[in-house]
Amino acid sequence: MKIAIIGSGYVGLVSGACLADFGHEVTCIDINAERIEKLRAGEIPIYEPGLDELVARNTRFKRLSFSTELEGPVHDAEAVFIAVGTPSRRGDGHADLTYVYRAVRDVAAALNPDRLTVVVDKSTVPVGTGDEVEWIIREERPGVPFAVVSNPEFLREGAAIADFKRPDRIVVGVEDDEDAREIMREVYRPLFLNETPILFTRRRTAELIKYAGNAFLAMKITFINEIADLCERLDADVQDVALGIGLDGRIGKKFLHAGPGYGGSCFPKDTLALIKTAQDHESPVRLIETTVAINDQRKRAMSRKVVQAAGGDLRGKTVAVLGLTFKPNTDDMRDSPAISLIQGLQDAGALVRGFDPEGMEEALKVIDGVEYCTDAYETVGGADVAVIVTEWDQFRALDFDRMGKAMRDPVLVDLRNIYTRADVEARGFRYVDVGRGRQTPPPAMVRENVLRLRA
Repeated sequence: MKIAIIGSGYVGLVSGACLADFGHEVTCIDINAERIEKLRAGEIPIYEPGLDELVARNTRFKRLSFSTELEGPVHDAEAVFIAVGTPSRRGDGHADLTYVYRAVRDVAAALNPDRLTVVVDKSTVPVGTGDEVEWIIREERPGVPFAVVSNPEFLREGAAIADFKRPDRIVVGVEDDEDAREIMREVYRPLFLNETPILFTRRRTAELIKYAGNAFLAMKITFINEIADLCERLDADVQDVALGIGLDGRIGKKFLHAGPGYGGSCFPKDTLALIKTAQDHESPVRLIETTVAINDQRKRAMSRKVVQAAGGDLRGKTVAVLGLTFKPNTDDMRDSPAISLIQGLQDAGALVRGFDPEGMEEALKVIDGVEYCTDAYETVGGADVAVIVTEWDQFRALDFDRMGKAMRDPVLVDLRNIYTRADVEARGFRYVDVGRGRQTPPPAMVRENVLRLRA
């Protein structure tokens, strides 16, 4: 079938390439002419493993094309996906729907009046947006057959292609329209045949599923980070705690990795948008409000952890930051913990050197005053402290003998717990991790606790 995708950013490009790989004829549309020209030339504007090969293959077989012109592809399409950005609106934190509504009006003008077209909201939008989209199209093109569907994306950056082709589930929000359901079944038929669960719900329910899912995962990350802080006080190991609770089928092992806090394109803006929506409807989500506050504080707190590792004073010292993106296998710097961490280090008087395997170009746009380097070993040269912020694979096998010779003071702060203290300290380093304890409680503390319990 013919599909048009409005927006050729992360979600639009990945979705378009994967749908083309399913055998559909897909046109990805964007108002950014420079981006479209690069895509036509085989240049991928984002880093996502495997995406360049997927785009090249489907372009070569003429299943995937790129255009700045919307009218023709939308007129011919049976399904039109809207995959434009919905950033947090400045001033109040609500999702900014400017790009969505602009795209909707353009799509409305190009709809084919002779047959049904399904307009699919792929962008993450607040509950009720689909109703507004439907109203806009009816106002713009009365009498034209169409249906508005919510089909939220659940793509993890760095694993987006696998997530699209082998998803846990597909969620489709549609009102009482069997023809629209059938078109969406056809869009995802390869997955339907592979017995991927497809959940058909009402449109508002589908919109809320996306926000609720991201908020829950953000809350799970924040929970284990707070437990990590408690582990440091009690000399317990947060990784064993996470394993012990994660083996409970009701909880699960994913998203229980202690670290410097969550970031990226989804969790920060989606949790904030959910909070604002809930407040507007006088049904506040207190757990999510607290999650956001804790996560914001944690990113800055990680700089204080580095200060302590350096002996309590960073003035005139050099800190090497390894990893700048919010997670590995992406070049995305949006709300990366590295941003707040580096600002905190600079405020403490440190000279910061940084390196990331894929995020250097984006980091230059958002972090000032950093001396950027070409690899991990150049970064740690002359440093008083090295900090692992993003768990890229190349940081999992560092040559500590080489690092120790290059650094002024061999101190490693591992904010992702990718090493063990014994291994690192055996190489002559002082090692600081997150929530893994250091020693057994002294006998006096044990006696005090026993007496308290008996009392």
